Amino acid sequence: MFEQAFKNIDDILWKEAGCTTELDYTEQTSWLLFLKYLDGLEQDRLDEAALEGKTYAYILDKSYRWEAWAAPKDKDGKLDHNKALSGDDLRDFVNQKLFPYLQGFTQKATGANTIEYKIGQIFAEIKNKIQSGYNLREVIGHIDELRFRSQTEKYELSHLYEAKIKNMGNAGRNGGEYYTARPLVRAIIQVVQPKLGESVYDGALGSAGFHCETFDYLKKTYPNRTVAQDQFLQTRTFYGKEKKSLAFVIGIMNMILHGIDAPNIIHTNTLTENLADIQEKDRYDIVETNPPFGGKERKEVQQNFPIRTGETAYLFLQHYIKILKAGGRAGIVIKNTFLSNTDNASVSLRKHLLESCSLHTVLDCPSGTFQGSGVKTVVLFFEKGAPTRKVWYYQLDPGRNMGKTNPLNDDDLAEFIELQKTFADSPKSWSVDTKTIDPTTFDLSVKNPNGGEEVTHRSPEDIMDEIAALDAESAEVLERIKALL
Repeated sequence: MFEQAFKNIDDILWKEAGCTTELDYTEQTSWLLFLKYLDGLEQDRLDEAALEGKTYAYILDKSYRWEAWAAPKDKDGKLDHNKALSGDDLRDFVNQKLFPYLQGFTQKATGANTIEYKIGQIFAEIKNKIQSGYNLREVIGHIDELRFRSQTEKYELSHLYEAKIKNMGNAGRNGGEYYTARPLVRAIIQVVQPKLGESVYDGALGSAGFHCETFDYLKKTYPNRTVAQDQFLQTRTFYGKEKKSLAFVIGIMNMILHGIDAPNIIHTNTLTENLADIQEKDRYDIVETNPPFGGKERKEVQQNFPIRTGETAYLFLQHYIKILKAGGRAGIVIKNTFLSNTDNASVSLRKHLLESCSLHTVLDCPSGTFQGSGVKTVVLFFEKGAPTRKVWYYQLDPGRNMGKTNPLNDDDLAEFIELQKTFADSPKSWSVDTKTIDPTTFDLSVKNPNGGEEVTHRSPEDIMDEIAALDAESAEVLERIKALL
């Protein structure tokens, strides 16, 4: 049901002048899905209030509810064409009345952790790009057919929404900004092992994949939760920040569809926060994240960090070390060049990491782990509070060239998860004592003593993706040079 509806919606948006990319399709589907979800949530709350003999105060005023403007029904339960807006009337209502009304919810809300506040945040960040009111009417028709009141329906919808996010990520060279392969996310969670009652943070939220998977993990790990534990899971477990408007909206939407009703997500550039201002009350138990790498931050942003560098990922790593509680645990994706770069910032940051945290595990990921990017990555697992004594490495080798038709899967990571529990040696894993690490370079390069230097035969698609990414970087540098002339 959901899969066909999404396909039909994409077909309509493909004809829409205002929507030109997979990113647009996902964004426009998101705000309509959210309002349909909100309608279902209001109905559920109305039913609960009736059972308890209470009156229910609607979130939305009557004329802005789904049943009033999007899908008014006749006595037979079919669309009432006499009441349903279409064409220019529908488009104008959405642009001139609905969106301004919803944007005002940030002022009405009693607090930032309410669904009302999230409504205001979402609609302050996006706009309706469906210029044809007739196309909009068609899309609404398909959205209205969807039912996600039961847990089974919500589960199916959340997985299909994840598939849309994945496609959106694959559509551009910056796919990693929106989508981290879920098998890798799940493996990171199984190593970090979040516990119910701990706070989980991601300062580069993207599509909220880490939070959604951790939510599912905690529900499965603790099936017999109390009401108080459920409340904690909903309101005091997940925290995050996201800089980009589209990712912010999609991340919140993804969390809501997974069952987190009012995510504690802030739309901000995490790196503008001065590390010196972070206090104990600001810290978290867990960090699970894939921060953006390859980006460059301005000089004034770099001033917020003791180790100054333009490399976005290195600033994020400093932020995460600082914001973890003592004894806090982290699983962080980063470019593999971090382990061996010889510039001052890289050396200083490795030294800081090894001295302030126990970097117990390094997972070396193969090329193709991130679709649309030729960048090779590693995952750093560490615990804050004690210096590193020994680092356990695992060199992930699925035995095939990975690409869009051959993505990473859970079976690929099963051996890593099992061996990591005891830091066992194997042909793909080994340990390095920090006493043997060069104290001038703190080089942490992946050097498998069991198989010599690794030779990776990359697919033509991987190579072309990397060339395209490098071309884009070169173009950006040239534009900056032009701006200075």
